[in-house]
Amino acid sequence: MTSGTPGNATDPTPRGKLYLVPAPLDFGCSSQSDLQDTMPQGTLKVAARLQYWICENAKSTRAYLKRVDSIATLSNSLQALHIDELPREVHKKGDHVGNFDARPLLAQALEGHDMGLVCEAGMPAVADPGSSVVRAAHDLGIAVIPLTGPVSLLLALAASGMNGQQFAFAGYLPQDSSERSQRIRELESLALKTGQTQLFIETPYRNAAMLQTLLQTLQHNTRLAVASGLTLERGVCCSDSIKNWRKKQSPLDNSTPAVFALGR
Repeated sequence: MTSGTPGNATDPTPRGKLYLVPAPLDFGCSSQSDLQDTMPQGTLKVAARLQYWICENAKSTRAYLKRVDSIATLSNSLQALHIDELPREVHKKGDHVGNFDARPLLAQALEGHDMGLVCEAGMPAVADPGSSVVRAAHDLGIAVIPLTGPVSLLLALAASGMNGQQFAFAGYLPQDSSERSQRIRELESLALKTGQTQLFIETPYRNAAMLQTLLQTLQHNTRLAVASGLTLERGVCCSDSIKNWRKKQSPLDNSTPAVFALGR
């Protein structure tokens, strides 16, 4: 076993590592950013040498790796890469609902091969599937190495002007209108009472409706920040009181995912 690598001391086979590989934030957008402008060279070099992958969608992962190849030549052809998809139930219900066992996906790491975990955009396992794979890696004695790259939640929080010392991520809010409004009021109450910034996200083509619900539900002195298309040339992040939001035109491109933040 290599020095510093966790695992069973009686196991003669060195473990591979699990690399958490961020992806650019332009997935599903009408335009793409230049990878060299948004992704560190070191991250691209690691991605280029990995042959074994775990992902949400194999097709989009190959498209991402094709972009990587134009900058850092892949050590294996796209056709030779071994790419496993997370089950559909994990996408819909989350990693920690039910009895999903991610350990079989890490078989190659147990045989000594480094592996990559990637999502559609940003950091895997943060507002995206993958945490069950990370947990399984720890349980199996496989070193987990997070690589640097864009994370929409932190970029939005930093640009919001709200409390970056205390914050929480609420994921997606309910789709049912009454349940969504109730959840918004709960998050607002928490933000105003504690000062803790509340972050949540919405998918493309629903973010305009979400903004409208927020403007109808929140108190006029509550602060709202909306970020969309971050790292893209047309990216925006606007932060203002609800009172002032009601006077302005929405800056959102409804075809792009958005991050919302509530605070004081």
